[in-house]
Amino acid sequence: MKKIIIIGILGMMLSSCAISYKFNGASIDYATTRSISIADFPNMAALVYAPLSQNLSEGIRDLYARQTRLEILRKGGQLELEGEITGYELSSMAIAADSYAAETKLTITVKVRFTNNVAPEESFEKTYTAYQTFDSNKLLTDVQEELCTTMITEIAESIYNDTVAKW
Repeated sequence: MKKIIIIGILGMMLSSCAISYKFNGASIDYATTRSISIADFPNMAALVYAPLSQNLSEGIRDLYARQTRLEILRKGGQLELEGEITGYELSSMAIAADSYAAETKLTITVKVRFTNNVAPEESFEKTYTAYQTFDSNKLLTDVQEELCTTMITEIAESIYNDTVAKW
C-alpha cells in the first residue's frame, strides 16, 4: 500500500507544472523579440578619454549577451539602442583644512535612445549619469581605467533595467 502511495506522489510530481524563475530580470517575449541592435556610443564630451566610447559600447553589448538570448546586432534589431557620451567631467569635492580639494569626482553622462519596434510605446530617450570619487592626491591617469569600468557597469545595468528588465 505504501509503495502505491509513493509511486502516485512521484507520478504527480513529475507530471505537474514546472515553475520557472528568471534571475536575470529580463522580461522579454522571445517569441516576438529576437534581436537588439546596439550602436557604438561616440564620445561627444568636451573632455575625452579615448577608450571610453569603445569600452561603453562593448560593456553594454556584453551585458545583453550575458543576460538575454537576444541576437546582438550593430543595426536593424527589433530593439534598437543608440546614443552618445555627452559628459566626462572632473569636479572638486570635499575641501580639506588647507583649502585644497581632498577628493575629486569623475562623472560620465550618456544620452540613450531606445526604440522598441515590437512595442513602440516602450521606446524612450533618457540620460544616464554615473560618478566616482577619488583622492585628489592621485592623478586621474592612475585611477581613470578602474573608475570608468565601475561607471560603465553602473550605466549599462541602468540601461538594461530600463529597456528589458522593466525594474
